Amino acid sequence: MSVRILISDDHPVVRAGLRGMLSGEPDFEVVGEAQNGKVAVALTGELRPDVVLMDLRMPEMDGVTAIGLIKEEHPEVQMLVLTTYESDADILRAVEVGATGFLLKDAPREELFAAIRAAAEGNSPLSPAVAARLMRRMRGPAEEVLSAREIEVLELVARGTSNKEIAKQLWVSETTVKSHMLHIFDKLSVTDRTAAVTAALKRGIIRLEP
Repeated sequence: MSVRILISDDHPVVRAGLRGMLSGEPDFEVVGEAQNGKVAVALTGELRPDVVLMDLRMPEMDGVTAIGLIKEEHPEVQMLVLTTYESDADILRAVEVGATGFLLKDAPREELFAAIRAAAEGNSPLSPAVAARLMRRMRGPAEEVLSAREIEVLELVARGTSNKEIAKQLWVSETTVKSHMLHIFDKLSVTDRTAAVTAALKRGIIRLEP
């Protein structure tokens, strides 16, 4: 089963480059392109992609606004942000409105492909550079311990539970789960789910039941 992808970027060359790369993967299908957030919202409703590759800075409607509108109408659609780091604040705002993951536009194609597949499965891919940038912005004066809810989330992650299933089990939104994960990454000084689970197990924060 192929992953249906919508590309949203105001630069035609970027869209063409992404389409060219993605079309070479047998499990990817590029179903459409949008030159701004407004078009992305309309095409998402029409084409129902699995994953939207979303630029943040676009004319008429920016990526953050588009992500929020799309997630309101189509919560099952995964939003993968491609950023050039114009603003850390934009990235944080994108998390709050429902972005699934973040990747740099100059990331290697293998990293992009892996991120798309992870997003399609309901996981939250974060480029290490993006995660580090977010952690520096979110970090307080001292490392904090995980909250009870963060431990609960991490225990579910350790069992291989997706963000969507975690949200269902805890009766919260996927956006809330993603926010918890970002805080966990920050507090444990890691950049992905596997590293978070490994660090928590080593520190005795969580344990896997036999």
